[in-house]
Amino acid sequence: MNNDAARYPSLDQRVVFITGGGSGIGAALTRAFHHQGAKVAFVDIDDTASRALTEALEAETGRAPHYRRCDIRDVEDLQAAIAEVGSKLGPIHTLVNNAANDDRHAWHEVDVDYWDERMSLNLRPMFFAAQAAAHQMIEAGGGSIVNFGSISVQMAIADLSAYVTAKAAIHGLTRSLARDLGGHNIRVNTLVPGSIMTPRQLEKWIGPEEEASIQAHQCLKLRLEPQHIAPAVLFLASAESAAITGQEIAVDGGWG
Repeated sequence: MNNDAARYPSLDQRVVFITGGGSGIGAALTRAFHHQGAKVAFVDIDDTASRALTEALEAETGRAPHYRRCDIRDVEDLQAAIAEVGSKLGPIHTLVNNAANDDRHAWHEVDVDYWDERMSLNLRPMFFAAQAAAHQMIEAGGGSIVNFGSISVQMAIADLSAYVTAKAAIHGLTRSLARDLGGHNIRVNTLVPGSIMTPRQLEKWIGPEEEASIQAHQCLKLRLEPQHIAPAVLFLASAESAAITGQEIAVDGGWG
């Protein structure tokens, strides 16, 4: 962990549940919360990456996060994983709805089954994870839900119509849940990453020309990486953001 990183005493021993926490941005979130002293649980479908991360964190700190394989399209299994964490670690205080998939798709080739599958991955799990975790947060006296949006909603990127639709809906979900859950001292916010240079993005979509174009659009001329996202999520989970809810917060280098 960066020795200059902010420390949030309010996160120590807090139970944090992260979807897609085994690689990319999710792994950076798992690592950041773990080093804050939180009790981190995460689900993912990539067993290899997730187990490697769990072993690395145990070697670094002497304790391991709780990992369970789960395909978040299976709502019953996702909610079962959340219940399992509550039983083993205590009531969940922070839910980070990070998992998503931005595979490209030509608009004229999308059929009903593909559309529904994209929603079952990129939108539906956020609501049902929040539904399950909120009961535990109420028991704990409050909590924080961080839903991940996408800068793609503001950009004109081809071959992403289903993904962008799902991501655009997330802030509406955030606003509605913030109202529904605010009386229980549960905060709900949307975190909007910019173009983050994860291994998957670099392998599949972003080459030198695309990266140069991205930086040309950013006010800050830096390569956005997963570790740039984690501090904002830590803040939204911490007591220092106690009065912030229903907001959409971008970490995008000032996309213009």
